Amino acid sequence: MIRAATPEDVPLIHTMVRELAEYEKALDEAEATEQQLCDALFGERPAAYAHVAVSDDDGDVVGFALWFLNFSTWRGVHGVYLEDLYVRPDRRGGGYGKALLTELARICVERGYGRLEWSVLDWNAPSIAFYESLGARPQEEWTVYRLTDGALADLGAVPVV
Repeated sequence: MIRAATPEDVPLIHTMVRELAEYEKALDEAEATEQQLCDALFGERPAAYAHVAVSDDDGDVVGFALWFLNFSTWRGVHGVYLEDLYVRPDRRGGGYGKALLTELARICVERGYGRLEWSVLDWNAPSIAFYESLGARPQEEWTVYRLTDGALADLGAVPVV
């Protein structure tokens, strides 16, 4: 049901990334190309990883998890940051999302990683309920900050003294 993604999966993963962006009301922000995803996952220096959920019934890829390593200075070990988890709407409720998260948890345990973490939109009640049913808890004292576009370019152009 769950396997590591292959380069042949990239076009479908790209399509599902766009489906996820549309669901999150941010399709106009989904700029990644298939080539960029392929390079990130399978290029000379891969920086991200992906697993896909495959239907036992028809062999179709019905969802994916795209993730990368992070590091906790407090724990002194790596963790997994789940960038995207997506199961196609007509396949939800079939255990695919749980199976993808279970595989990532297994990888963490097997490799001695200390955390599996991700972000969820505060209005996404079905996902929040699903995550909490698995034992995940929100980190309420933390707020995510982000630099992008002009602000990132401006700060990146400041000389370091």
